[in-house]
Amino acid sequence: MAVIKPFKAVRPTKDKVAHVTSRSYQEYSEEELEATLRFNPFSFLHIINPGYKFSKEVSGEERFKLVHNRYLEFLEDNIFLKDSKDSFYIYQIEKNNFKTCGFFCATSVQDYRDDIIKKHEDTLSQREQLFAKYLNTVGFNAEPVLITYSDNDSIQVLIDLEKQKKPEYFFTTPDKIKHSLWVVSNTDSIQKLISEFKKIDSLYIADGHHRSASSNVLARMSKDRNPNHTGKEPYNYFMSYLIPESEIRIYEFNRMVKDLNGLTKEEFLIRLDAFFRMENKGSVLYKPSKKHHFSMYLDGDFYSLFLRKKVYGFTDTLSQLDTQILYKTILEPILGIKDLRNDERIHYGCGKHNVIQMKDDIDNGKFQVGFGLVPLKINELKAIADAGLVMPPKSTYIEPKLRSGMAIYEF
Repeated sequence: MAVIKPFKAVRPTKDKVAHVTSRSYQEYSEEELEATLRFNPFSFLHIINPGYKFSKEVSGEERFKLVHNRYLEFLEDNIFLKDSKDSFYIYQIEKNNFKTCGFFCATSVQDYRDDIIKKHEDTLSQREQLFAKYLNTVGFNAEPVLITYSDNDSIQVLIDLEKQKKPEYFFTTPDKIKHSLWVVSNTDSIQKLISEFKKIDSLYIADGHHRSASSNVLARMSKDRNPNHTGKEPYNYFMSYLIPESEIRIYEFNRMVKDLNGLTKEEFLIRLDAFFRMENKGSVLYKPSKKHHFSMYLDGDFYSLFLRKKVYGFTDTLSQLDTQILYKTILEPILGIKDLRNDERIHYGCGKHNVIQMKDDIDNGKFQVGFGLVPLKINELKAIADAGLVMPPKSTYIEPKLRSGMAIYEF
């Protein structure tokens, strides 16, 4: 039984929402970030990059406190307003032939602990603790956890009924993406959605494992220092964006490695032959087409690699993942890469944009070899989560990517 909860969001005013909301901080180039901060005083980037006001790089607790201060200034200047009613917030994103729609709500930390909200990635304790301290200082969360659920006709009917109304926001950003948001504050509509989700056994984190883990840490911290803890306080929940699984897109991450671990090209190819049937495809751009099929770019040529399934044994759900197969057959035993998260010899690029870039980087000597994979399917992600297993790092690149500052959850 999944618990969802409406909340009073802090949101940009209608006339400023297109100027306030921002892409993820990491997506901006230095030049674009500087221009946005200089020419757009309403950008949410001013809140998460508070040192700009003082022309100073800030970090740690100093940055956390300044983030809180900038947030208060946006409230004081009426750039942000807080809703008076608990609500759900339906948010639709549309670009070209890709349209996706879900809704913002508060999800339960207890559901996270009880594995009703399921995970498929490992998290780093140090990052969990750091982000929990950040949340504790700033007092809000502006980046929801992306959570998916099995397509549900009853839920979809309720959402579609709300979407027949005039949206609270409708705007287009410079990247030509259309954004629409509907506020669901009607008590009857809210209760119907809550009731439908009570019938759902499992929700799945698609993106935001560290955000949810940090919210769990924050909830424990807050409980320990609150002698009147009831379990109903806002810190017992975290903001999520719930979306049917058919409306997410999953892309792969290519792997690029700086060297062949002391092997010659010929020695490397001979080692690969133990696990793969290989074919040289020449210099023409080549991508794999199905599961357990990989591409490789080495010394100016693309290769197809077909897994020899009689040699590689499948033992569990994890062993069937292409990212795990690549790790266990090539990256670890041949190239000597044991720590996929921290080894500086390996780099990752989203396959959506990266194939040509990967080829150019190898041709220019930045890397020596690169590997392409097919994207994982949502059922593979769910199977890993259901089994309580963990995918290798950078197994999925998932869309939609949500804008920061569209709806903010306070605790």
